[in-house]
Amino acid sequence: MSSLLRVQGLIGQRTLLLTTAAVPLTGWAVHAVALHKQLAASRRDPLTGLLRRDAYTSRARRLLARHGDDTTLVMVDADHFKAVNDTMGHPAGDTVLAAFGARLTAWAGPRAAAGRLGGDEFAVVLELTAAHREQRLEQLVRMLHTPVVLDDGRTVDVAASVGAATPDVIRPRDLTVLQRAADAALYDGKHSGRATLATQEHATVPSINGRRAGRPGTAVWGQAA
Repeated sequence: MSSLLRVQGLIGQRTLLLTTAAVPLTGWAVHAVALHKQLAASRRDPLTGLLRRDAYTSRARRLLARHGDDTTLVMVDADHFKAVNDTMGHPAGDTVLAAFGARLTAWAGPRAAAGRLGGDEFAVVLELTAAHREQRLEQLVRMLHTPVVLDDGRTVDVAASVGAATPDVIRPRDLTVLQRAADAALYDGKHSGRATLATQEHATVPSINGRRAGRPGTAVWGQAA
């Protein structure tokens, strides 16, 4: 009987030690999950849910390196956004930006790099081949021109300017060069209600603060606003 008691005592001590050891491990696991959530949240814009600039840049470069010529970079600017804020209030403007973020996320898919670069400026890098490029850009234009319904029931007519650049046309496969070309193409088609595809000429256009005046003679896709 005494031997049995000694064995039970040893088992009890080992169980206590294992349980005691598990407590800090569990605490660290919870802490790690919390840190992971905080890190994920810090990578995303809280209003639109899109990636912040640094996170977007990192993912976009990985996509370009992985898929090369089968990628498309898209720049988006909300048209007349200041007028929405001025006439309907900043909460309405926030709702419009959130709607744009949701639409870009739905259009691009979970594997894309969709980011809010600042204000009402967005960028997306996704795997999109030349065979499907025209159709998909037309789809994006339609989505971004769909009115936004506010919480109070009011409707906001929205529009966006869209420019796209592709590594098979713009060389090299450099994110900065592609963004500059897509931005230049965007301003060529500003307020046209269509997506404008960049040519090699757009990659060499100088810009001031990332913006420049439009230039005629570019291909446009999509529907008129």
